[in-house]
Amino acid sequence: MTLCDLKPGQKGKVVSFGTEGVLRHRLLDMGITTGIEIQLVKVAPLGDPLEIRLRGYNLSLRKTEASVIEIK
Repeated sequence: MTLCDLKPGQKGKVVSFGTEGVLRHRLLDMGITTGIEIQLVKVAPLGDPLEIRLRGYNLSLRKTEASVIEIK
C-alpha cells in the first residue's frame, strides 16, 4: 500500500521507499523517514498535490512522490 491509497483523514506508518537517489534524499530531508506516522489531510480538486501531516506540520507532495512511499 502506498501513500496515494489513503483516503483523507486516514493514517499510516512509513515502511519503506520504492525509490533511490535524489527523490529518496529529498523525502528524507522533508522528514519522511521509516516508522513515522503520516496522515493524509486532503487531496487537491484535480487530484494533485496531496496534503499530508507529519511531525506536527503539513506538507504538500505530488502524487508521483507519494506513490513511492510504502505504508502500512
